[in-house]
Amino acid sequence: MADYIIKNEVLEAGINKKGAELVSLIRNSDNRQYMWSGDEKYWNRVSPVLFPFVGKLNGQKYKHENVWYEGIAQHAFARDMEFTLTEKKEDSIWFQLESTEETQKIYPFIFKFEIGYQLEANSIKVIWKVHNNSQQTMYFSLGAHPAFLCPENGTGSKDGYFINLHTDAESIDSGELTVDGLLGDIVNTFSLKDGRLNVTDEIFDKDALVLNAAGIKEVSLENPQKQEYLSVSFDTPLLGIWSPAKKAAPFICIEPWYGRCDREGFMGNLQEREYGNELKVGETFEKSYTIKI
Repeated sequence: MADYIIKNEVLEAGINKKGAELVSLIRNSDNRQYMWSGDEKYWNRVSPVLFPFVGKLNGQKYKHENVWYEGIAQHAFARDMEFTLTEKKEDSIWFQLESTEETQKIYPFIFKFEIGYQLEANSIKVIWKVHNNSQQTMYFSLGAHPAFLCPENGTGSKDGYFINLHTDAESIDSGELTVDGLLGDIVNTFSLKDGRLNVTDEIFDKDALVLNAAGIKEVSLENPQKQEYLSVSFDTPLLGIWSPAKKAAPFICIEPWYGRCDREGFMGNLQEREYGNELKVGETFEKSYTIKI
């Protein structure tokens, strides 16, 4: 059961205080659920936010101003922290997370991070605002990790479904992750037909697909009849597509990212991380993505 519910004439969304995580998206007309359940048999999360890092750091550490910060968990800490409710209306809700003495031990910046959810007809808009309240430039990554039922009813095999990338390209390249969860040198190429990637459980055997999202602004899930039942629209430089390796899990994550894991062997400073974001003192980084059924 979600901590908070927002509704409009088409959708009902459930959000938890922990991680300000979207945990349910239901169509009112037939009570159809679109989000993964969070069953720990496969993966005990539903839609965690990835902040202030996306993916893994090399050696679980990074250097900033000649200081090493160690023991950084994959995707960092925001997903596991209690957010504060700041506003709730019938069809929208806002949360915020502020830095603490504990977060500053591993991430030395003073920040306020806001997450909002706004229902608009048959879609939900997810809004992020990162405020730099430090007296120094802030460096961070930010990403989404929503898991959607695939197959549509949440049971059986994903084989025969499609991921439509809405592109004219005939193939896509995906960087392969190492056993340590870092980006290695191997690049895998996947064929597309009419912009569609054929879904099989095996395509995730080597972990997430890590894609350059240039030219990709929308990704749809389609059933074997090529009928779209859900789409995610975004404007990010990177895109992750994931389902647990070798588990035949009945869901697929579509993940718009502003940043990613370290490249294998990276030992540079925080500001040198590939695809990192820079926020000057007093500035705000505001972005959003939209889920539509």
